[in-house]
Amino acid sequence: MKQHLSSNSNSVASLALALSVVALAMLNAGCNKSANSDNKSTPGKPKVALVMKSLANEFFSTMAEGAKQHQAANAANYDIVVNGIKNETDLAEQVNLVEQMIAQQVNAIVIAPADSKALVTVLKHAKEAGILVVNIDNKLDAEVLQREDLKVPFVGPDNRAGARKVGEALAKQLQAGDKVAIIEGIPTAFNGQQRRLGFEDAMKAAGVNIVSVQSGRWEMETANNVASAMLNEHADLKALLCANDNMALGAVSAIQAAGKTGKVLVVGFDNISALRPLLDNGQVVATADQHGDRLAVFGIEAALKILKGEAPPADQTTAVDLVTK
Repeated sequence: MKQHLSSNSNSVASLALALSVVALAMLNAGCNKSANSDNKSTPGKPKVALVMKSLANEFFSTMAEGAKQHQAANAANYDIVVNGIKNETDLAEQVNLVEQMIAQQVNAIVIAPADSKALVTVLKHAKEAGILVVNIDNKLDAEVLQREDLKVPFVGPDNRAGARKVGEALAKQLQAGDKVAIIEGIPTAFNGQQRRLGFEDAMKAAGVNIVSVQSGRWEMETANNVASAMLNEHADLKALLCANDNMALGAVSAIQAAGKTGKVLVVGFDNISALRPLLDNGQVVATADQHGDRLAVFGIEAALKILKGEAPPADQTTAVDLVTK
């Protein structure tokens, strides 16, 4: 369990802070879809491309910053291009980013795919062009990879285990028979599927009744609308389990608007800084820290080892830690 400093802000001020941080990230992402589009490379050094999901999500802006800091500390060893898309659902733009990296003839692509299936075809094109591909964060679909005869090492967390930890922390504040709802991510994303399953594991073990599962598509505004509808439909709802912190922020806002602060609990996943005031004042019970600042670094380090001639590693499971007040 991690400890955080207490916040003296009231619930409205805390939410305003959270929303302002996310809005700033969205503004930065809207201005430029690349976090660091330095296309320069040095002869003799490998060039690694990091392709992420939405830079409007603080988790991925943190991931980008961690990657840039790692490269700065290892500037003699490799160059980097850091890219991200404007929103979680812009699959066409992420495919376009991969195609750009193929055209630039990078040596490796480290990718957090927005969709576990839709990115496989373009990544196969990258492999056919002689580019190493390493999968981070959201695992590519095993059946599609097999069908395409494509092998891609995965470096990332056990999302199901992480979500189960979060769900178990929530269950301690619930009673058997209580009604809860799950706001999941994009249904075709492997990490979203796994987090939903982890939440379900914990709720079923506690004898809690899951009355609704709907997608918030990883986005705060969508989750806010979904949460509002769930609260209207189920007046006795006791908790909302959100598959990322952006959606948890949206859920908290919906609970406030419904006048149910303190009556409906919320959990999230990612441990973004915008959520922490809400953890401190009890509006959010728990989240999971999958160490976004290190996750891309783990993938980059795996790629560099392979480029040096080491055998491709087996899938690498990275840490996920429970975070509460």
